[in-house]
Amino acid sequence: MAINNQNTKKDTFPVLGMTCASCAGNAESIVKHEPGVVNASVNFATGNLTVEYLPNLTDVFKLQKAVQGVGYDLLVEDESKQQETLETIHAQKYRMLKNKTIWALVLSLPVVIIGMFFMNMPYGNEIMWLFSTPVVLWLGRDFFINAWKQAKHRSANMDTLVALSTGIAYIFSVFNMLFASFWEQRGLEAHVYFEAAAVIIAFILLGKLLEEKAKGNTSSAIKKLMGLQPKTVLVIEADGTEKQKAIEDVNAGDTILVKPGEKIAVDGMVTSGSSYVDESMLSGEPVSILKNENEKVFAGTINQKGSFQFRAVKVGKETMLAQIIKMVQDAQGSKAPVQKLVDKIAGIFVPVVIGIAILTFILWLILGGENGVVQGLLAAVTVLVIACPCALGLATPTAIMVGVGKGAENGILIKDAESLELAKKVNAIVLDKTGTITEGRPQVTGIQWLNNYDATKNILLSIEKQSEHPLAEAIVKQLDDVAATSISMFDSITGKGAKANHNNQTYYVGNKKLLADNNITIADELLKQADEWGKQSKTVIWFSDSKQALSVLAISDKIKETSVQAIKEMQDMGIELYMLTGDNEATAKAIAGQTGIRHYKAEVLPQHKADFVKELQQQGKVVAMVGDGINDSTALATADVSIAMGKGSDIAMDVAKMTIISSDLTKIPQAIKLSKQTVATIKQNLFWAFIYNLIGIPIAAGILYPINGFLLNPMIAGAAMALSSVSVISNSLRLKLKE
Repeated sequence: MAINNQNTKKDTFPVLGMTCASCAGNAESIVKHEPGVVNASVNFATGNLTVEYLPNLTDVFKLQKAVQGVGYDLLVEDESKQQETLETIHAQKYRMLKNKTIWALVLSLPVVIIGMFFMNMPYGNEIMWLFSTPVVLWLGRDFFINAWKQAKHRSANMDTLVALSTGIAYIFSVFNMLFASFWEQRGLEAHVYFEAAAVIIAFILLGKLLEEKAKGNTSSAIKKLMGLQPKTVLVIEADGTEKQKAIEDVNAGDTILVKPGEKIAVDGMVTSGSSYVDESMLSGEPVSILKNENEKVFAGTINQKGSFQFRAVKVGKETMLAQIIKMVQDAQGSKAPVQKLVDKIAGIFVPVVIGIAILTFILWLILGGENGVVQGLLAAVTVLVIACPCALGLATPTAIMVGVGKGAENGILIKDAESLELAKKVNAIVLDKTGTITEGRPQVTGIQWLNNYDATKNILLSIEKQSEHPLAEAIVKQLDDVAATSISMFDSITGKGAKANHNNQTYYVGNKKLLADNNITIADELLKQADEWGKQSKTVIWFSDSKQALSVLAISDKIKETSVQAIKEMQDMGIELYMLTGDNEATAKAIAGQTGIRHYKAEVLPQHKADFVKELQQQGKVVAMVGDGINDSTALATADVSIAMGKGSDIAMDVAKMTIISSDLTKIPQAIKLSKQTVATIKQNLFWAFIYNLIGIPIAAGILYPINGFLLNPMIAGAAMALSSVSVISNSLRLKLKE
């Protein structure tokens, strides 16, 4: 069935009650099979379900019911309250976990001391039973409850492994304590393993506590961003009085007063006063920017010494800060392509481990001689304990979370995990010129009229006033002392310019190609001037009637200070750079020469930018497109990695998978470096997670026993399992420290 994605709704909800990567797989699977769900993805590291569904077929409460059916829950509160509720739940969970862990460690200690050093003391078994029972049956009860819920739905997760291993060790020990004669009659000693059952639960609880704390650190970027928005604001009422309002109660159109040192609460436009504002949270640049009347201010930025009033324009979810937070959350919750393979492995991991444990017990039973039953049982328990899918499930998402968060802190917004993973492979970058390499603020630097006759100035102004091209804006500014006149039949000609009628005569404004297409003659004096300006890397604009060129204008756009350095850095990384521009050949050549770009194309129409990206892809290149305008959106959508400049159009930012907020090209090599570091961290995490299980499971099963008599103690297996998850998260957190 073809689904029209325009009718779908996309939401993100926190999933409660997950304990491991297999839980995420189970919750994802159940949501995916709900009628009306187009796509669903559960990320164990963020604890979020991202679901795309058809609202006419299902709703959030049906999805919540489905998730509750397999033993988890969905937090379906309003988004504004969701984060606070979630933080409260996490804080309660962390406190409970901490208390459980402390009690489990305290109660397990005497069991370990007796089990290791005073095995033959009077009533030793009974004392160990007394101390281990609350650890296994009370402090560890959640493992058994969750395992039972999974079993009812014919699925298994880490809780299943823990419940089976500790449950078997505990029941076996109780049997051996109460019916010791059963083994003694057969010439065997009745050993108890209370210390194994208790210590496994204590270590796993400790591992979960450390994991919860470390996972909190991976999402610190979101917390920092959320902390940038003040909770209350001073609103100037209609009668001029000041009233303090909660941020949720601010409406578009309200006048807000900002005092020195305060954070700006919402996006808006300065109406009175002026001050320097620190916008480093948006751009990553430490230099404060002077804000005067009619200039934009953004939520989360910090006012410096002055005070001013501004009119709220975008509030709530619409502010740039709210969109950045949403983008970072979505990116941290998205899955890298490598994660899909890991999810498949995690999905079959637990049943396979249970199979290996049963096989281990059977082999010990057959080959283990008189101690086969006991040794086999212990080996099976150790296999169940050591084989934890958590390290595997955390390997990719924790690295992605830290990578995306680090990018956000440096003014690089990454929309999804796929582009973060792919950026390291980029070997060709296509750069738009205006607004990307150059400032994007063109100015008229020269104007020459045919025979110095400028009577048609007002027609030129009137045409350019109706044009949306950034160069038109420069001409309008230049002719601000001229009065506009009436024109009709205005028509924008993509990639060439515009035309309009005045007193039954057609006039054209645009590039030389537009004049050539309409057989318009150009006087030598204008041609000569145009060539001279072209050599100076200035953009040449022509103005003509239907017969001859009336005027030629020179417009120049300053190259950004950091562009040359950024281009050199990218070339040093072995990346081929291509500049595409709608400008003329001479201007393009001059800009390429000044910036060190070897490959460029001039007079390129918007639709041809995408074709050029495809050409490079057909040559086997991984292409990144960098642009800032609506005319770049098709090429951005076509590229493997799309990067928008933050000071450009909203459409370019919507299409692009990455946004450089400050529009500084040096952030692109930074983003590629971040991609390389993140992918390297993912590979390291996956290597250790796999190697841990590949080595750990056979040793736990007793493969070394015939060689050197070594059998792994279940307690040590529990400690190793807890440490594997913590080591993976710690390795991901190392990303924060890298340059």
